Amino acid sequence: MINILNIHTSTRKINPVALEELLENADTATAFQTLAMLDFFKTVGLETFSYAIECNHKITAFVSGIIQKEKGIKSPFTSRAIIFGGPVFAADVTPEQIQELFQLVIKKLKHKVIYIETRNFNSYLPYKESLEKVGFEYHPHLNFHLNCDTEEAVKKRMSSSKVRQIKKSLKQGAIYKEATSEKEIEAYYLILETLYKTKVKTPLPDLAFFITLWRKDTAKFLVIIYEEEVIGGIVCPILANRVIYEWYVCGKDGVHKNIYPSILATWAAIAYACKHNIPRFDFMGAGKPNEAYGVREFKSKFGGDQVAHGRFIYVANPLLYGLGKKAVKVIKKW
Repeated sequence: MINILNIHTSTRKINPVALEELLENADTATAFQTLAMLDFFKTVGLETFSYAIECNHKITAFVSGIIQKEKGIKSPFTSRAIIFGGPVFAADVTPEQIQELFQLVIKKLKHKVIYIETRNFNSYLPYKESLEKVGFEYHPHLNFHLNCDTEEAVKKRMSSSKVRQIKKSLKQGAIYKEATSEKEIEAYYLILETLYKTKVKTPLPDLAFFITLWRKDTAKFLVIIYEEEVIGGIVCPILANRVIYEWYVCGKDGVHKNIYPSILATWAAIAYACKHNIPRFDFMGAGKPNEAYGVREFKSKFGGDQVAHGRFIYVANPLLYGLGKKAVKVIKKW
């Protein structure tokens, strides 16, 4: 049999049914590699990219992502290509197809960005050698995956302190629910913006990003309400019937006695998964193994399994890449 190989450099010529079949069956599929997410990124004005390998009318390898950069004069010095979740590979993908796909990724993006990064939410150990052959370097990075079988079972695996904090929050009158208005999204965003300015100290998308995400129903917005005020929330993309993700979470912690909105927000997403038969909650990252990271301690208390799926990085401009890493460290110390 002659293999008929097609290479696609956009989604326009990709058969959506074939792509959907890949996403339904691939162990490496994520919500961030769906056409719905790609459409959302385009709608909010982000530069996107997507490439695919098609063999005998079957998509065997697919990758999509966005080009992130700061505005104005900083743009050329901060441009990077981010592949959220990692590429999607069929079970029968060949090393040659993987290498061809990522050689194309490099060719198309290397003059646009300082580096290309895959932020893996699944294991890519079987594909590591193929990616390294074309110039991608593996970087260790941790995460937590939580089994969402039932609320009772999840609570048994959680730390007793987290269970107590959830119970206290609910007893005091805090509730969690799906956001139902732009006003609630705006209130949530103000809390998130404060968190990023004071603690996270990395760029945050603007309010329109979150409003559009909610309007298009590309992700679930769960908010924490106390005395008719939004005091926290979480944004959760969902890969149908498989995974729910913790993308952005925040809360007015320490403001109300015995109420822990950030903890309750994470619990709201876990409870949503249990109720809707979504088997896995993905914390979307827990830092580098050899670096202190307070958020990792927070996430570990929910009873998930620590995984180390890492990231693959191709550096297109080593000088600017090195300078950028130093600049980020300085900014976070301010």
